[in-house]
Amino acid sequence: MRPPNWNPPIELSTLEQSIVKRIKRAKLFTFLRQYRHQLFDEEFQQELSKLYADSPKGHPPVPPAQLALVTILQAYTGASDAEAMEALVMDRRWQLVADCIDCEKAPFSQATLVRFRSALIIQGFDRRLIEKT
Repeated sequence: MRPPNWNPPIELSTLEQSIVKRIKRAKLFTFLRQYRHQLFDEEFQQELSKLYADSPKGHPPVPPAQLALVTILQAYTGASDAEAMEALVMDRRWQLVADCIDCEKAPFSQATLVRFRSALIIQGFDRRLIEKT
């Protein structure tokens, strides 16, 4: 099953604006939130969706753009997979980028993140992701 395109809001909400104002260092979080819709435009999201088999089996896939953003944040912060999952629930900067502010549960599992990154590397999309961002 191919994943849907991810279309989070473009405009910052009032809450997001207040979070952005408080980010003094680590400006990549702000950059990714403000430009994620341009970095992960429809064309690039279609490229990323090719990482998934076209099969009706299993759970509906998580949008690859959301997983890719978390992968970028992992590389930026040096977070492990477990730390990334925790940050998605506990750190508003991560939530800002992944469009899951105040979530009580991460938007996907650690295993999903690991599988996505593996597919990204195996199929050479890791380099494409770096080029795009």
